[in-house]
Parts: sequence; structure tokens; C-alpha cells
Amino acid sequence: MHPIQNPADVVAILVCERESEEQSFLELAARRLGYSVQLAHDREAALSILTSSRSGISAVLVDLSNPGFGDLEILINIRSIDPDLPVILVASAPTPYEIVAAMKSGATDFLARPMLHDDLQVALSNAVDRQAPLPCPPTRSVPSDAFSSLNSRMQEISSLIPTIGRSDAPILIQGETGCGKEIFARAVCANSARAGKVFLKLNCAALPSELVESELFGYERGAFTGAFQRRDGMFAQANGGTLLLDEIGDMDVSLQAKLLQVLQDKEFRRIGGQELIKVDVRLLAATHRNLEEAIVEGSFREDLYYRLNVINIELPPLRERTEDILPLTGYLLNKHARPGSAVPTITPNLRHALNTYPWPGNIRELENMVRRLLALRNPELLASELLARSTRKRINKPAPTRVSALPETSRAEAHEMARAPILTRVTKANQQAEADAILAALDATRWNRKQAAVLLQIDYKALLYKLKKLGLDGKTVQVDDMPTVNGL
Repeated sequence: MHPIQNPADVVAILVCERESEEQSFLELAARRLGYSVQLAHDREAALSILTSSRSGISAVLVDLSNPGFGDLEILINIRSIDPDLPVILVASAPTPYEIVAAMKSGATDFLARPMLHDDLQVALSNAVDRQAPLPCPPTRSVPSDAFSSLNSRMQEISSLIPTIGRSDAPILIQGETGCGKEIFARAVCANSARAGKVFLKLNCAALPSELVESELFGYERGAFTGAFQRRDGMFAQANGGTLLLDEIGDMDVSLQAKLLQVLQDKEFRRIGGQELIKVDVRLLAATHRNLEEAIVEGSFREDLYYRLNVINIELPPLRERTEDILPLTGYLLNKHARPGSAVPTITPNLRHALNTYPWPGNIRELENMVRRLLALRNPELLASELLARSTRKRINKPAPTRVSALPETSRAEAHEMARAPILTRVTKANQQAEADAILAALDATRWNRKQAAVLLQIDYKALLYKLKKLGLDGKTVQVDDMPTVNGL
């Protein structure tokens, strides 16, 4: 979610916090996200603000670790004033039982300390957005660069978007975390007859199963403790639109049966209700798990898998589409740069580091790196960090038998070594580990000895000496020129 930019759309947040340091942090963080903030030091002040006709509060943030806010009674007080007002609770080291109890008592979200700025942003955005579900963005609002690609496999997937967008069949989107599954889902929605209608997303792995059920199906008043009035779930809210169930592979098996029933009959009951509710929702499901393996393990229903798997899209990880890394970097730089500010230059060293780093977090990790570049504006520092990460991954990974800087040991030598004193064996093992580390650093820097010395944190002359001992001092590797791409 993006911070609110239009002053006319500024949303007011009530922060209920007694400790001055925490209060300052929450106030500053909320204001930087574009919200206006009102402060309350105790329960009475908070309820007084909420009962004021001029308060205009759109969400409440309550710290349960402070006296005066340290129980769930304040939720009952707030619900008596405004049953639909989003309330986000904050606490240190909450137990899963406490989180479930709070959510069943009417809390909208629960944040645990230490709290990240991004967690607060998402919680506030979701709390405000749930008051008025966002429509599915029309085609023109989905940037073509967000899903355009130079990779042939991705181009084939992109070409399917208009075709499968016209269908109402369920889609199962598979791929590693951060590879663009939600972007693909939104692109399909934008190219469908449901464009402009409601698009909702639920992360099945982010909530306990009890909360996932209430989020999906809603509940009747009195269905459980804290159900003060009837509430519509996402199926009802998304009627006529699209619902994305992210990380569906982590959904509880008992809930899978209820979801299957909705897909088959297009109707459901609220928790605690008897009325059958008819819905017309296009369901998209995403997961990083191998669902066929999950079926064998018994953690995913086979009948639900076949019901969801009408259209199957598997997105490749970023390391398998390296030709897209630099164009995506340019797109993300322009996306996140402040208007009017200069975009940092992608130096040859950073370009090489971007292309050789394996990107286990995929596009999401790349986007975080771009934000870091915009903040630090130091391409060489980021290049060194990425190369160092690549080196650590190579060092920590078991080395193939063919990669060895030391001569292979014969069986007789190995037998002799096994009988050698322990200090001799330790020395030999240290020599092998040092050789593997040097080779990994050289590989990461394409045999640039100066960069390898920086990664290994040793003097350049010391590296040359070690290379001579290993018999690698005469080895040379041609370093390719790296022309700019799209002006980067």
C-alpha cells in the first residue's frame, strides 16, 4: 500500500499510547505515511475523542502493554461507540492465544513488538481500506513494465493474460515467494469483465485458521465471544468481483472442505448462521508450495486441488530470467524515486553484481534493494554487499567435488592422513577451507583479484601470495565489457 498523498484524502488515526518514546515513534511513523494523528494518554481521553462528532477518526491504534489500555475492555468500549471502526492492537511478545482472543473480541489487526515500519504501514492501510474495498484496477492503471519481460517464458505467460482474463475459471498461480504472483493476479483481473469491480486479497498463512474462516465467510451476531454484530466476509464483499487467496497451500484442511463447497455450489453460510448466501466471485489462488507433494503428505485436499487447477500458471524465479534484472531495476528506480529527484547511476560493478546475485527473494528482494539504493545513493557499496552475499552463499553451499584448489588425495594418502596427528589434520582442513573461500570470492568477482581481496577482507598482496601457494597466480580470466542497458 502507498502512503496517502492527496491532502484532501488525509485519514485521521487515533494513537492510544502512554509511553512518550513509543508515542513519538507511532505518531511520527503515521504522519510520515500521510495520516493525520490524534493522541490519547488513557482510556477516558480515547473514548472522549471517539464520541466527539468532529473527531473524524478512521482507525485506532491501541498499545495494550500500558496501564489503562492493558485489557480488551477498551475494544468493547470502542465497539459500543462505532461497531465498524478498525482497531489495531500493539503488544510485546503476545502469545497466539492472546492474538486469537483479541481478534475474536473485535480487533482488526495485531502488531507485535519489535515493530517494523513496513508492518505498521500495511496494518494501517489494510484497516483503512477495509472500510471501503478497493475496485480492481482498470487495465491502464497496471503499468506495462510491471509484467513486461525480455524472457521468452515470461512473454508466453504474459500473452495468456487477455485470454484467461475473459474466462471465469479458477486460476492456480504457483511460484517462489516474491516472484510476482499478486501482480499477475491483478493483471488478469484488469483484463477481465470484472475490471473496475472489487478485488480482495487474503493471505492464508498470515492468520490462524479461525480468523481465516471469519475473514472469508463472515459471522452472525453472537456466533462467538466478541461478535457484537453481523459481519460480511470477503466472499460477500467480493460478490461480482475477484478474490485472491494467497498462500492457499497453508490453509487448514478443515477450511479447504468449506472452500471446496463454495466453489462447487457458489453459496455459503456465515459462521453461526443458517441462511445460504449466493455469490458470484472469481477465485484466484496463489502458493509457493508444491501442492502435489502436499496432497501426498495429506496437508492439501486432492479434490480442491483439481477444482482450483483449471488454469495453472507457474511463474519462474528471477534467477531464471536474468535478462529482466536490469530493465526491472530501471522500472523500480523510476517507480520509487521522488518526483524531480535524480535517479542513481547503475555503475558497471553494480550491474555485474545485480546480474550474478541469485535473488532468493526474487522481485520483492530486488525492489527492497532499489529502495536502499535510492536512500543511500551509493552504487559501489551495494555492489560490494551483493557480491559479499553471493560469496557467502557459495562458501556455505557444499562444494562440488570438481571444485578444489588442492591436489586430489589418493586413497593411500587419505588413509595416511587419517592416521596423522590431529593438528596435522586440522591444518590440512584449514588449508582446504581457505582455498575454497578464495575460489568462491574469485568466482563471484569474475577473477578480479582486487575485488576478491575486498570480499575476503585481506590485503591484496596477501591474496597474491596465497594464490601463488595454490598454483593459481598465473590464471587469467577475460572480464567482459558491460554496456549500459536502457540508459542504466
